[in-house]
Amino acid sequence: MGCFECCIKCLGGVPYASLVATILCFSGVALFCGCGHVALAGTVAILEQHFSTNTSDHALLSEVIQLMQYVIYGIASFFFLYGIILLAEGFYTTSAVKELHGEFKTTACGRCISGMFVFLTYVLGVAWLGVFGFSAVPVFMFYNIWSTCEVIKAPQTNGTTGVEQICVDIRQYGIIPWNALPGKICGSALENICNTNEFYMSYHLFIVACAGAGATVIALIHFLMILSSNWAYLKDASKMQAYQDIKAKEEQELQDIQSRSKEQLNSYT
Repeated sequence: MGCFECCIKCLGGVPYASLVATILCFSGVALFCGCGHVALAGTVAILEQHFSTNTSDHALLSEVIQLMQYVIYGIASFFFLYGIILLAEGFYTTSAVKELHGEFKTTACGRCISGMFVFLTYVLGVAWLGVFGFSAVPVFMFYNIWSTCEVIKAPQTNGTTGVEQICVDIRQYGIIPWNALPGKICGSALENICNTNEFYMSYHLFIVACAGAGATVIALIHFLMILSSNWAYLKDASKMQAYQDIKAKEEQELQDIQSRSKEQLNSYT
Protein backbone atom coordinates (compact mmCIF):
# COMPACT_ATOMS: atom_id res chain seq x y z
CA MET A 1 0.00 0.00 0.00
CA GLY A 2 1.40 3.38 -1.03
CA CYS A 3 1.73 6.48 1.06
CA PHE A 4 -1.30 8.14 -0.57
CA GLU A 5 -3.54 5.15 0.13
CA CYS A 6 -2.36 5.05 3.75
CA CYS A 7 -3.16 8.74 4.19
CA ILE A 8 -6.62 8.29 2.69
CA LYS A 9 -7.29 5.33 4.99
CA CYS A 10 -6.09 7.25 8.05
CA LEU A 11 -8.25 10.24 7.13
CA GLY A 12 -11.17 7.86 6.83
CA GLY A 13 -10.63 6.87 10.45
CA VAL A 14 -11.17 10.41 11.76
CA PRO A 15 -14.55 10.90 13.53
CA TYR A 16 -15.40 14.20 11.85
CA ALA A 17 -18.66 14.65 13.75
CA SER A 18 -16.85 14.39 17.10
CA LEU A 19 -14.10 16.67 15.78
CA VAL A 20 -16.59 19.39 14.79
CA ALA A 21 -18.40 19.09 18.13
CA THR A 22 -15.07 19.34 20.01
CA ILE A 23 -13.99 22.46 18.11
CA LEU A 24 -17.40 24.06 18.70
CA CYS A 25 -17.29 23.15 22.40
CA PHE A 26 -13.77 24.53 22.85
CA SER A 27 -14.70 27.74 21.01
CA GLY A 28 -17.90 28.25 23.01
CA VAL A 29 -16.28 27.60 26.37
CA ALA A 30 -13.30 29.83 25.49
CA LEU A 31 -15.60 32.69 24.49
CA PHE A 32 -17.78 32.31 27.56
CA CYS A 33 -14.90 32.01 30.04
CA GLY A 34 -12.58 34.64 28.52
CA CYS A 35 -15.17 37.30 27.73
CA GLY A 36 -17.18 36.61 30.87
CA HIS A 37 -14.13 36.99 33.11
CA VAL A 38 -13.17 40.38 31.63
CA ALA A 39 -16.79 41.59 31.53
CA LEU A 40 -17.29 40.79 35.21
CA ALA A 41 -14.20 42.81 36.12
CA GLY A 42 -15.50 45.74 34.04
CA THR A 43 -18.90 45.53 35.73
CA VAL A 44 -17.31 45.81 39.18
CA ALA A 45 -15.35 48.86 38.02
CA ILE A 46 -18.54 50.57 36.73
CA LEU A 47 -20.41 49.87 39.97
CA GLU A 48 -17.58 51.14 42.16
CA GLN A 49 -17.04 54.33 40.17
CA HIS A 50 -20.64 55.36 39.49
CA PHE A 51 -23.41 53.43 41.25
CA SER A 52 -22.02 52.39 44.64
CA THR A 53 -19.25 54.58 46.01
CA ASN A 54 -19.34 52.92 49.45
CA THR A 55 -17.32 49.68 49.35
CA SER A 56 -19.39 47.98 52.05
CA ASP A 57 -22.57 48.33 49.96
CA HIS A 58 -21.28 46.08 47.18
CA ALA A 59 -18.86 43.92 49.20
CA LEU A 60 -21.05 40.82 48.82
CA LEU A 61 -21.42 41.39 45.08
CA SER A 62 -17.64 41.74 44.72
CA GLU A 63 -17.10 38.43 46.54
CA VAL A 64 -19.69 36.67 44.37
CA ILE A 65 -18.11 38.02 41.19
CA GLN A 66 -14.65 36.96 42.37
CA LEU A 67 -16.02 33.48 43.13
CA MET A 68 -17.60 33.34 39.65
CA GLN A 69 -14.24 34.21 38.11
CA TYR A 70 -12.63 31.28 39.93
CA VAL A 71 -15.49 29.04 38.77
CA ILE A 72 -14.75 30.15 35.21
CA TYR A 73 -11.18 28.86 35.58
CA GLY A 74 -12.55 25.49 36.70
CA ILE A 75 -15.07 25.33 33.85
CA ALA A 76 -12.37 26.04 31.26
CA SER A 77 -10.06 23.33 32.67
CA PHE A 78 -12.82 20.72 33.01
CA PHE A 79 -14.22 21.17 29.51
CA PHE A 80 -10.74 21.11 27.98
CA LEU A 81 -10.22 17.63 29.43
CA TYR A 82 -13.80 16.48 28.83
CA GLY A 83 -13.70 17.54 25.17
CA ILE A 84 -10.48 15.59 24.61
CA ILE A 85 -11.98 12.51 26.32
CA LEU A 86 -15.12 12.67 24.15
CA LEU A 87 -13.00 13.09 21.03
CA ALA A 88 -10.92 10.04 22.00
CA GLU A 89 -14.13 8.09 22.64
CA GLY A 90 -15.29 9.06 19.15
CA PHE A 91 -12.03 7.77 17.66
CA TYR A 92 -12.34 4.39 19.34
CA THR A 93 -16.00 3.77 18.58
CA THR A 94 -16.21 4.93 14.99
CA SER A 95 -16.75 2.22 12.44
CA ALA A 96 -13.91 3.62 10.33
CA VAL A 97 -11.41 2.81 13.09
CA LYS A 98 -12.86 -0.67 13.30
CA GLU A 99 -12.21 -1.14 9.58
CA LEU A 100 -8.74 0.34 9.97
CA HIS A 101 -7.54 -1.81 12.85
CA GLY A 102 -9.62 -4.90 12.28
CA GLU A 103 -12.35 -6.48 14.38
CA PHE A 104 -12.37 -5.63 18.07
CA LYS A 105 -14.33 -7.12 20.95
CA THR A 106 -16.56 -4.90 23.02
CA THR A 107 -16.90 -5.51 26.73
CA ALA A 108 -19.62 -4.74 29.24
CA CYS A 109 -17.27 -2.23 30.84
CA GLY A 110 -16.81 -0.40 27.53
CA ARG A 111 -20.55 -0.21 26.96
CA CYS A 112 -21.06 1.00 30.54
CA ILE A 113 -18.48 3.77 30.07
CA SER A 114 -20.12 4.84 26.81
CA GLY A 115 -23.53 4.96 28.53
CA MET A 116 -22.01 6.97 31.39
CA PHE A 117 -20.75 9.56 28.89
CA VAL A 118 -24.26 9.82 27.41
CA PHE A 119 -25.75 10.49 30.86
CA LEU A 120 -23.00 12.94 31.89
CA THR A 121 -23.25 14.88 28.62
CA TYR A 122 -27.02 15.11 29.04
CA VAL A 123 -26.63 16.53 32.57
CA LEU A 124 -23.98 19.01 31.39
CA GLY A 125 -26.24 20.07 28.50
CA VAL A 126 -29.10 20.83 30.89
CA ALA A 127 -26.70 22.72 33.18
CA TRP A 128 -25.38 24.79 30.28
CA LEU A 129 -28.92 25.69 29.28
CA GLY A 130 -29.17 27.30 32.71
CA VAL A 131 -25.81 29.01 32.22
CA PHE A 132 -26.99 30.31 28.84
CA GLY A 133 -30.12 31.77 30.42
CA PHE A 134 -28.13 33.25 33.30
CA SER A 135 -25.61 34.86 30.92
CA ALA A 136 -28.48 36.66 29.18
CA VAL A 137 -29.31 38.58 32.39
CA PRO A 138 -26.33 41.00 32.28
CA VAL A 139 -26.93 41.49 28.56
CA PHE A 140 -30.49 42.54 29.35
CA MET A 141 -29.29 44.93 32.07
CA PHE A 142 -26.64 46.56 29.90
CA TYR A 143 -29.08 46.79 27.00
CA ASN A 144 -31.55 48.70 29.19
CA ILE A 145 -28.83 51.15 30.23
CA TRP A 146 -27.63 51.54 26.64
CA SER A 147 -31.16 52.10 25.29
CA THR A 148 -31.77 54.74 27.98
CA CYS A 149 -28.59 56.52 26.88
CA GLU A 150 -29.80 56.39 23.28
CA VAL A 151 -33.03 58.11 24.36
CA ILE A 152 -30.96 60.86 26.02
CA LYS A 153 -28.87 61.29 22.86
CA ALA A 154 -31.91 61.44 20.60
CA PRO A 155 -32.50 64.84 18.89
CA GLN A 156 -36.06 65.14 20.19
CA THR A 157 -34.85 64.84 23.81
CA ASN A 158 -31.67 66.87 23.45
CA GLY A 159 -31.94 70.34 24.85
CA THR A 160 -35.23 69.73 26.69
CA THR A 161 -35.68 70.09 30.43
CA GLY A 162 -36.73 66.41 30.80
CA VAL A 163 -33.28 64.97 30.01
CA GLU A 164 -32.14 65.07 33.64
CA GLN A 165 -35.27 63.17 34.62
CA ILE A 166 -34.31 60.14 32.52
CA CYS A 167 -32.58 57.83 34.99
CA VAL A 168 -31.33 54.30 35.53
CA ASP A 169 -31.60 52.83 39.02
CA ILE A 170 -29.29 49.83 39.19
CA ARG A 171 -30.71 48.89 42.60
CA GLN A 172 -33.93 47.63 41.03
CA TYR A 173 -32.01 44.67 39.55
CA GLY A 174 -31.09 43.47 43.04
CA ILE A 175 -27.32 43.40 42.53
CA ILE A 176 -26.72 46.12 45.13
CA PRO A 177 -28.88 46.94 48.21
CA TRP A 178 -31.49 49.71 48.21
CA ASN A 179 -29.47 51.78 50.67
CA ALA A 180 -26.48 51.95 48.28
CA LEU A 181 -25.61 55.46 47.17
CA PRO A 182 -26.01 56.99 44.69
CA GLY A 183 -27.60 53.88 43.10
CA LYS A 184 -29.43 56.03 40.50
CA ILE A 185 -27.76 57.97 37.69
CA CYS A 186 -29.63 60.47 35.51
CA GLY A 187 -29.23 62.61 32.42
CA SER A 188 -25.79 63.70 31.27
CA ALA A 189 -24.04 61.67 33.99
CA LEU A 190 -25.68 58.52 32.62
CA GLU A 191 -24.66 59.48 29.10
CA ASN A 192 -21.05 59.85 30.27
CA ILE A 193 -21.15 56.34 31.71
CA CYS A 194 -22.34 54.94 28.38
CA ASN A 195 -19.43 56.70 26.65
CA THR A 196 -16.81 55.08 28.91
CA ASN A 197 -14.60 52.28 27.63
CA GLU A 198 -15.57 50.01 30.56
CA PHE A 199 -19.26 50.15 29.66
CA TYR A 200 -18.66 49.62 25.93
CA MET A 201 -16.33 46.67 26.47
CA SER A 202 -18.39 45.01 29.21
CA TYR A 203 -21.62 45.27 27.21
CA HIS A 204 -20.16 43.68 24.09
CA LEU A 205 -18.16 41.08 26.02
CA PHE A 206 -21.31 39.93 27.83
CA ILE A 207 -22.99 39.52 24.42
CA VAL A 208 -20.07 37.41 23.16
CA ALA A 209 -20.06 35.38 26.40
CA CYS A 210 -23.78 34.68 25.98
CA ALA A 211 -23.16 33.58 22.38
CA GLY A 212 -20.33 31.34 23.63
CA ALA A 213 -22.68 29.70 26.13
CA GLY A 214 -25.18 29.10 23.32
CA ALA A 215 -22.45 27.55 21.15
CA THR A 216 -21.49 25.26 24.04
CA VAL A 217 -25.11 24.11 24.38
CA ILE A 218 -25.21 23.29 20.66
CA ALA A 219 -21.89 21.42 20.95
CA LEU A 220 -23.15 19.34 23.87
CA ILE A 221 -26.34 18.47 21.98
CA HIS A 222 -24.13 17.44 19.05
CA PHE A 223 -22.00 15.33 21.40
CA LEU A 224 -25.14 13.75 22.87
CA MET A 225 -26.31 12.62 19.43
CA ILE A 226 -22.85 11.24 18.61
CA LEU A 227 -22.53 9.39 21.93
CA SER A 228 -26.02 7.90 21.59
CA SER A 229 -25.12 6.67 18.12
CA ASN A 230 -21.82 5.22 19.36
CA TRP A 231 -23.54 3.51 22.27
CA ALA A 232 -26.06 1.92 19.89
CA TYR A 233 -23.16 0.85 17.66
CA LEU A 234 -21.38 -0.81 20.60
CA LYS A 235 -24.60 -2.52 21.64
CA ASP A 236 -25.11 -3.93 18.13
CA ALA A 237 -21.44 -4.93 17.98
CA SER A 238 -21.77 -6.87 21.24
CA LYS A 239 -24.83 -8.71 19.91
CA MET A 240 -22.98 -9.52 16.69
CA GLN A 241 -20.01 -10.69 18.73
CA ALA A 242 -22.21 -13.02 20.80
CA TYR A 243 -23.82 -14.36 17.62
CA GLN A 244 -20.43 -15.00 16.02
CA ASP A 245 -19.19 -16.78 19.16
CA ILE A 246 -22.25 -19.07 19.20
CA LYS A 247 -21.89 -19.70 15.47
CA ALA A 248 -18.19 -20.53 15.81
CA LYS A 249 -18.96 -22.89 18.70
CA GLU A 250 -21.68 -24.68 16.73
CA GLU A 251 -19.41 -25.02 13.70
CA GLN A 252 -16.67 -26.44 15.91
CA GLU A 253 -19.11 -28.94 17.43
CA LEU A 254 -20.30 -29.90 13.93
CA GLN A 255 -16.72 -30.44 12.80
CA ASP A 256 -16.05 -32.61 15.86
CA ILE A 257 -19.14 -34.71 15.13
CA GLN A 258 -18.11 -35.13 11.50
CA SER A 259 -14.56 -36.09 12.45
CA ARG A 260 -15.81 -38.67 14.96
CA SER A 261 -18.21 -40.06 12.36
CA LYS A 262 -15.36 -40.46 9.87
CA GLU A 263 -13.24 -42.16 12.50
CA GLN A 264 -16.05 -44.64 13.26
CA LEU A 265 -16.56 -45.37 9.55
CA ASN A 266 -12.87 -45.95 9.10
CA SER A 267 -12.81 -48.32 12.08
CA TYR A 268 -15.60 -50.45 10.50
CA THR A 269 -13.76 -50.64 7.19
